[in-house]
Amino acid sequence: MKKPVIFNIQKFSVHDGPGIRSTVFFKGCPIRCKWCHNPESQNYHAELMKNKDGVEETIGKEYPIKELVNELLKDQLFYDQSGGGVTFSGGEVMTQPQHYVVETARRLHGRGINLAIDTCGVAPEENFAKILPFADLFLYDLKFTSSQLHEKYTGIGNELVLSNLKYLSEKNANIQLRLIMLEGLNADDQSIQDVVDWLRENNVNVVGISLLPYHKLGKDKYERLNRKVELFETPTDERMAEIKRYFENKGYLTTIGA
Repeated sequence: MKKPVIFNIQKFSVHDGPGIRSTVFFKGCPIRCKWCHNPESQNYHAELMKNKDGVEETIGKEYPIKELVNELLKDQLFYDQSGGGVTFSGGEVMTQPQHYVVETARRLHGRGINLAIDTCGVAPEENFAKILPFADLFLYDLKFTSSQLHEKYTGIGNELVLSNLKYLSEKNANIQLRLIMLEGLNADDQSIQDVVDWLRENNVNVVGISLLPYHKLGKDKYERLNRKVELFETPTDERMAEIKRYFENKGYLTTIGA
């Protein structure tokens, strides 16, 4: 069985779904968001990256399923007490070897552990169909409703993003829509209205919307990988509050931050 490369298992995470969680970061992503704050997640293979002391370290390792599940089960008490669980993130978990992902999800599900899938939506629909029986929540990233803008800033159009979002909604999946907010790109009134219009026109139901203000915290990672970084601007707190009110007035449970 081919194993994916995992570059981090973050314990006691409170930003990747409800409650206290363990987030598994799978290495490899089919898109290249210009604002990505985890550039070490982009390639599907292990690679060298300098640590903060300037020493090169290998980023990424393979885990047998049993080893990964046992590691995640260590914190089940915290999941149960807080209403938390495990989140599969990335990179993009839905483009990893799906026999590995689905089997791991099945074993966690069998132990009563809540599972969230953090996804950009750029993956075959059949992969979402396979994980659906074991996933309690999808943290679904939507960058742009415009395919042209999506391709400009991620390298790929958004046709799969939108079709998979509709598919999950049709299957009555719990979807928390995540919108990264970038000043000058998608935080204007028209872009915000376009999101609501698209959701309503396509009868897509979401349990809530998370507004994620862009940040520059990953800047040093690019330097440690010897890559160039493009920086963007963050909407003001006042603007974020305005966007939140807009979505709330349209009937969506909306939060700022994950």
